[in-house]
Amino acid sequence: MMKAWVLHGVNDIRLEDVDIPIPGEGDVRIKVMAAGICGSDIPRIYETGAHRMPIIPGHEFSGIVEGIGKEASSYWMGRRVGVYPLIPCNECEPCKAGMYELCRNYDYIGSRSDGAFAEYVTAPVENLIELPESVSFEEAAMTEPMAVAVNAVKKGTNGFYVQKDKKVTVIGLGTIGLFAAMFLKEAGYENICVIGNKDGQMQRAMLLGIPAEHCLMTEEDLSLAYDSAAVFECVGKPETIRLALEVAGAAGRVALVGNPYEDMHFEKNLYWKILRNQLTVSGIWNSRFNGNLDDDWHYVLNLLKGKRINPSSFISHKLPLEELDTGLHIMRDKKEDYCKIMVTV
Repeated sequence: MMKAWVLHGVNDIRLEDVDIPIPGEGDVRIKVMAAGICGSDIPRIYETGAHRMPIIPGHEFSGIVEGIGKEASSYWMGRRVGVYPLIPCNECEPCKAGMYELCRNYDYIGSRSDGAFAEYVTAPVENLIELPESVSFEEAAMTEPMAVAVNAVKKGTNGFYVQKDKKVTVIGLGTIGLFAAMFLKEAGYENICVIGNKDGQMQRAMLLGIPAEHCLMTEEDLSLAYDSAAVFECVGKPETIRLALEVAGAAGRVALVGNPYEDMHFEKNLYWKILRNQLTVSGIWNSRFNGNLDDDWHYVLNLLKGKRINPSSFISHKLPLEELDTGLHIMRDKKEDYCKIMVTV
């Protein structure tokens, strides 16, 4: 038996003793070493529920392979791994094109299949990425949100084609927004503006080397962000999407990253803004993982290996598995400052 947090229904998650999962033929069983709480876990647990219940949530994680299925290579036994949580069908047109993140019939660890808020979890061999010893389990558990940010940065800059001296703006400084700013900074963009609504967010942005005068609160004068060549909307609210379109400059690019809170409506003048500025608006979903060295996950891992980024500085809370609910409540109630809440097993 193992300890696991089981979501039985909306607002009904319990720490229970459950059977240790048995890996399928092409799967491995992973001893979870670290798991991050994602912002999407909060509505899943407290508002909407998961695609099936009961289920064990948790999709940002890393661990050690401790069991293998009959068709899984013994190479993986004992390996330190990160895990891409989207399990593609391998049959739809995007899958056939290698764009697994756009799979039309995917499974997903933590929302459709049992996840990592537990001592053990199973995953297909194809979803594993091996970790070098220099990368910690906590860093590896943040690879999933970092890869999402990399996907956004690549699309928002057209594969870094936007010139490095151009102004770029990140709206929303939760985990994904901060990671987007981190990768923009690492890629050589110096004229970065960030827009947030909490003092703690401003402090974290400044830790990245973004000047204080470029760290803008939503209620302040935001004119400094106008005429941006690339804008990253990392909130998902109508007012922040409106702001993203407003601050984009001529022929600018807007990457929509934040999951939507509600229905979106465009005013006529805002639609004119898209047309007359010939804006390129891109939707961002998940991250690219196809086993190639140029996918988003390998991009992140290479930077981690080279110590060129330090995501651990954004971990605001570390909790044992038994206290996962404390982290969930912090994120749900927003009564104290937080960034990335990490659970260690």
